[in-house]
Parts: sequence; C-alpha cells; structure tokens
Amino acid sequence: MSDQSSAVSVARFTVLAEAYPGLLSRVLEPLAKRDLVPDRLRAQREGEYLRVEIGLDAMPLEMLHLVAGNLGQIVGVLRVEAMEGRHIRLVA
Repeated sequence: MSDQSSAVSVARFTVLAEAYPGLLSRVLEPLAKRDLVPDRLRAQREGEYLRVEIGLDAMPLEMLHLVAGNLGQIVGVLRVEAMEGRHIRLVA
C-alpha cells in the first residue's frame, strides 16, 4: 500500500485577478511558505486583469488544496483553477 503523505503529482494553478502592484509576490507567497519553488511561471495582463499560471512538476498532493485555498483568499483574486495530473478543479 502506498503512503499518501508522500504522494506527489504534477500541479498547475491558474489565477485571474485584478492587476495591481504586488500581486505577483502575493500569488507566490502560498508556495514560498510551504518551501515550494515553481517550475514554470507565466503572467500576462489582460486589460484590467492579470492571468498568472504556475506549474510544479512534483507537488505534494496534501498541499494542493491548501495552496489553492490560499490563492483564492488573496484580495483582488477573482478565480482560481487548480489542476492535478489531468483533473481541473474550479476553486474560487
């Protein structure tokens, strides 16, 4: 039987938020405080909004919902999508 606490998976988060100074550092904070470094990061302004995509090649599964929840609590964030493996979840 496998140990769920050590299970890792590919993860991707897509955040749509109001564009304002300091947003990128706030979006990265939930990862940094869990000692996670993104393998990919892309940010693109879309008018008044900023779309941020964060990819991790090996994220502990037990942290996926925690990070997604923290991203959804950031002031100005309108939507968060969390993808683990091939399953996409709309979080906020």
